[in-house]
Amino acid sequence: MTSYQTKSGLSVHPLLVDFVEKEALPGLAVTAEQFWSGFAALVAEHAPVNARLLAKRDELQAQIDEWHHKYGPVASNPQGYEFFLRDIGYLVPEPGDFTIETSGLDPEITTLCGPQLVVPVSNARYALNAANARWGSLYDAFYGTDIIARDGELAPGKGYNARRGAAVVDKAAGFLDEAFPLASGSHRDVTGYHVVKDGETRHLEVDTAHGRTGLKDPSAFVGYGGTEASGELVLRHHGIHVILVIEPGSVIGGTHKAGLSDVIVEAALTTIQDCEDSVAAVDAEDKVGVYRNWLGLMNGTLQDTFEKGGRTVTRKLKADRTYKDVNGAPLVLKGRSLLLVRNVGHLMTTDAVLLDGKPIGEGLMDAAMTVLCAMQDKVNSATGAIYIVKPKMHGPEEVAFACAIFASVEQMLGLKPNTIKIGIMDEERRTSANLKTAIYEARHRVFFINTGFLDRTGDEIHTSMEAGPVLRKDEIKSEKWIASYEDRNVLIGLACGLSGKAQIGKGMWARPDDMAAMMASKAGHPNAGANTAWVPSPTAATLHALHYHEVDVFEAQKRRHNQAVPGLGDLFSMPVLAPSALSREEITRELENNAQGILGYVVRWVQQGVGCSKVPDINNVGLMEDRATCRISSQAVANWLRHGLVSRDEVTSTFERMASVVDEQNAGDPLYRPMADNFQSVAFRAALDLALHGADQPSGYTEPLLHAARRKVKARDGK
Repeated sequence: MTSYQTKSGLSVHPLLVDFVEKEALPGLAVTAEQFWSGFAALVAEHAPVNARLLAKRDELQAQIDEWHHKYGPVASNPQGYEFFLRDIGYLVPEPGDFTIETSGLDPEITTLCGPQLVVPVSNARYALNAANARWGSLYDAFYGTDIIARDGELAPGKGYNARRGAAVVDKAAGFLDEAFPLASGSHRDVTGYHVVKDGETRHLEVDTAHGRTGLKDPSAFVGYGGTEASGELVLRHHGIHVILVIEPGSVIGGTHKAGLSDVIVEAALTTIQDCEDSVAAVDAEDKVGVYRNWLGLMNGTLQDTFEKGGRTVTRKLKADRTYKDVNGAPLVLKGRSLLLVRNVGHLMTTDAVLLDGKPIGEGLMDAAMTVLCAMQDKVNSATGAIYIVKPKMHGPEEVAFACAIFASVEQMLGLKPNTIKIGIMDEERRTSANLKTAIYEARHRVFFINTGFLDRTGDEIHTSMEAGPVLRKDEIKSEKWIASYEDRNVLIGLACGLSGKAQIGKGMWARPDDMAAMMASKAGHPNAGANTAWVPSPTAATLHALHYHEVDVFEAQKRRHNQAVPGLGDLFSMPVLAPSALSREEITRELENNAQGILGYVVRWVQQGVGCSKVPDINNVGLMEDRATCRISSQAVANWLRHGLVSRDEVTSTFERMASVVDEQNAGDPLYRPMADNFQSVAFRAALDLALHGADQPSGYTEPLLHAARRKVKARDGK
């Protein structure tokens, strides 16, 4: 039994008490007594509101279910459906036109456009990797991925392949020709780069086989470091930087006529350090680990030591990059991503803190603790802003509630009003349908809106659970409601004045090994007017950064600013599936695909506490999976079960069959416990329950069942 400590009427786990009082508070002008009394007041004020909002979710869902029972799918009566949603308060009146009033934001949010990483803050190594992904080697990204063909003479092999290396250099020169064209000739033909002093300023001159030239836009050269014989040249385009590394004596530089050994691009401008979907934090021990890493990122002390390639490596936050500008004055480029933190949503509770013997809302604790840690910021925001991404909010009421929580945290910690900024995840349908009003509720502190299309799809399935059988997952992706949702997000954001003031973001590329396809596809995000988009790795960020040189996002936003916003009819248009449209073979194949994905994700979550990982799908293609992808699969199976396309016995037997597939895919993991020989294992039962009981889960979320299963495993293993 845990001996809780009493703090201002709250019962607080001793691990959390020690963390707050011995690690987070020292050095701040906030005493332990002030913190705990303020936190107790925050919980007392907001916990009842939280409960009412969750009850309202259930009430609205019950009314929507009943409407579908009476009238069938939305397509049968779209106008009646919209009238009904207004009548029950699901749709709320929109405000008049307005412009957001957020101030005190960093340039990475307002004026710079580039990739965004999302990483589990619970894993120090990954968290540091992402924070340090502000800069990435283009040569490494090209060489190590399928951007360059991997067959024939270009196959990577065990050692360095000089032919592949030459192809990398050639492709990088092609990028330079597009982003930083020469006045004449090509970067492919450069034999020397020279910083030339002209009076008090300097400019870049370039030797080619055809003579000396310069950049077509001389102002793109902004700085330099080292010597002319060996150093770095800093270029800038669309506000973001590219660094040419000149090292004639290096292995790679020695093969280049100008000694160009690498091209470093400014990549992940921002990173979300995640406390939510990509982590498995189920108790006080886990939560303190999450907060400790976030604190270490804020004060610059986080390190992680591990074995790599037979040697010990210690990873820590990178320093800023220092150069001289064209006038010879110091030029400092930030060495790390601007870090944002994603709190949990309003649903879950935590027994790390008890009020009257009952767990409090986990979101309330996250708000207080992550802000407390961010007050120790020594390396992140230049303006002192604290950036919290808030997920899974249902409509403007819940956005307003999050803002009220943040205002209370500011008051309890002595922060100026609106120090805490809010990122609105547009990933639940009630928020999508009322997005303008949701932004209005947060107009003084909103810094970000983002389409989380994975959770959004899961919520669409759950909200319309009683309408009829849902389409197969691959078919849903091409439905017009998805396009409407994505367009509405950008266009409403632009109408609310986010351009140049806040981020408009797009969702994740889920196939981390398929970078060629990502590059062919993801230019659509900046072209659509989004100034950031999620990518699954630092390498992907390095590659996706090229799209922000290719596309001027602010010009794209100007082009889209006056476009008509798609109507609610399109947003609510997802059709149901005619059962006769699929053969039994197609139904079985889709069920197997969903079952395998659920099992592959859940087994790592429950057994090992891994909240996000690359999970092989049924075709052994690695996909980034987190609770959002699991939500889609579990809701899809639950829906088909509800409407009789599959039976309970079919679902169970399919999960049992797919357990063997997942066991084989994880055979090389020494920590893995097979499921096929024990269908009563905690992990297998949790995965199956997500499907069998998915329709009854609140909003179709996976957290309640996953948390319970993980806690059971931790108790069993004594962890």
